Amino acid sequence: MINNYRFELNFKNIKQLEDKLNFCKINNINKINIPCKGLIKKEFFNEAIEYINKNYYDFDVVYHYSLYHQYKKNRIVSYQYFLDFITKFIINRNNNILLVSGSNKKKDFDVVQVLSDLQNEGVFNSSVGVAYNPYLLKYYNSVGERERYEKKLSTGLINSIWLQYGTDINLLEQEIKFLKNINREFKIPLFGSLLIPSKQFVARFKFRPWKEVYISRKYLSSIENFQLFTTDLINFYLDNNICPVVETESTTSKSLNFLYGLLNNWVTLYMNKNKKYDLLII
Repeated sequence: MINNYRFELNFKNIKQLEDKLNFCKINNINKINIPCKGLIKKEFFNEAIEYINKNYYDFDVVYHYSLYHQYKKNRIVSYQYFLDFITKFIINRNNNILLVSGSNKKKDFDVVQVLSDLQNEGVFNSSVGVAYNPYLLKYYNSVGERERYEKKLSTGLINSIWLQYGTDINLLEQEIKFLKNINREFKIPLFGSLLIPSKQFVARFKFRPWKEVYISRKYLSSIENFQLFTTDLINFYLDNNICPVVETESTTSKSLNFLYGLLNNWVTLYMNKNKKYDLLII
């Protein structure tokens, strides 16, 4: 089951990346995501991709490209830098990319505009994944997420949707219905962020909440409640054919064994609920 989940890897240098990739290989984890944030940006981001392409070509990798973190000088220079990136690392290597605007959108340089530019180029023969945050309107009073997605979809360049994490399943269900309805013709696969609750994570999140990531106080005040919610979220993902993406650090024996224990409990609950269990394969 675990090899049907995706795992996000965070690292500070190439040696740490190598150690984590080797750990994944030993533990039959071959679907990984490389974020573009923190220290993993600019030339180090490109260096990491080159290293993986050269030494770990058997992995199924999705690279996140942040228009904010990879911004250079001005819009024109940044767009050309992006074109060079997808030519070198994506199109010619058959890699997958998740294109995100970033935590702070640059003026006239976000995903909607870049996809529109790519469409007008008429030479971009690949596809990209895009993020979707179901919680923006209700919890952050940010309008237009649906309209932005429709504009992205209209370019014909979208091959996957990556859902932001949150703890309102009723709202998530509403937005999934919207996405499935509008994607009916295209059958675009869905991926869902998954965070593994722990006292350490809760303490860090309380101290410095992630931007536009909604976690209810009910779950931040009780690990037991948080774990029960996570059970419900995984069940929801499985019921809706959404591939979980584990963003919590899981590349040590201790953390992976902890994750295995939790997933075994969740699978048991899921099997009891549905009387059968079909592996999610994407």
